[in-house]
Amino acid sequence: MDAEAAAVADRYARFARDEAPGRSDLYGAWAQLVASDRDVQEVLARIAPQRRQPPLVFAVTRLLGVGEPDAATWRDWLLAHADAVVAECGRRSLQTNEPLRCAALLPALSLIEGPIALLEVGASAGLCLYPDRYSYRYRGAGAEVVLDPPDGPSAVVLECEVRSERMPAVRSPEIVWRAGIDLAPLDPREPDTEAWLTGLVWPGETGRAERVRSALAIAAADPPLRVAGDGADLLAEVASVAPRDATLVVQTPGVLAHIPWVRRGQLISAARAAGRWITLDAPSLHDGWGESDLADGWPGGFALALDGRVLAAADPLGGWIALR
Repeated sequence: MDAEAAAVADRYARFARDEAPGRSDLYGAWAQLVASDRDVQEVLARIAPQRRQPPLVFAVTRLLGVGEPDAATWRDWLLAHADAVVAECGRRSLQTNEPLRCAALLPALSLIEGPIALLEVGASAGLCLYPDRYSYRYRGAGAEVVLDPPDGPSAVVLECEVRSERMPAVRSPEIVWRAGIDLAPLDPREPDTEAWLTGLVWPGETGRAERVRSALAIAAADPPLRVAGDGADLLAEVASVAPRDATLVVQTPGVLAHIPWVRRGQLISAARAAGRWITLDAPSLHDGWGESDLADGWPGGFALALDGRVLAAADPLGGWIALR
């Protein structure tokens, strides 16, 4: 337990130092407390390592009723409800489903002729499977690109800052089939799905919860095919039921980081074998990129790539993009 408690302290100290600043002062304060409080560390050490990430634990405490108190009050509540928190974390996973990622993915998707059969690995509730149902506003360098669905403006408007001189050339994709693979797929029609996905929004992040709710309404009206299981194992099987007259596109935005290295490579190979592959990942995450695409300096953020060819740097959640 001592080693596990020390691991908890180190992880939460890193979160407070490197991840919370600029996103959530409250989560930063909670993480700092965990990093210095042995009693709290021992509670969180009872949770399996893959289920005790700070955003997951914090979201679970909020889901169970702690609210958004100061760090001392959060500590007292956690110690009083330790068993419930440990149990709930054991059945939950980080399933952040940010539709704004579609703003980063769309420049790659726009290079593919339709009709498109879109399959996502790590799809959560499938909110990134509806890029054709959202409106987009790309702004930068004194210019703006405005794109709405063919039937008019969407209730979900995705605003993305362009940090390159060149603006993205985007179009509304023709998507005729949607499917998602996830270890524990979420049903967009279920009230618990909304509670969990909005609970995963960090306090202080304005607009995200409302965007998730609006995107859930779109997904609930036309739910995608949802398949539970491992993406590398199931991808070929799920792809085989896609319409034959559509181009199959597999997207893996932000999911590969949660997969062990060997399985990561297997999933990439399966995606490439099935059809076109779009991903949004940290540059160091895998070796599926083109050999020279990342060679001459990197401006930060994740890499957006189509079939391994890097097209842009982008915010992991889609807030900005810089075309290469």
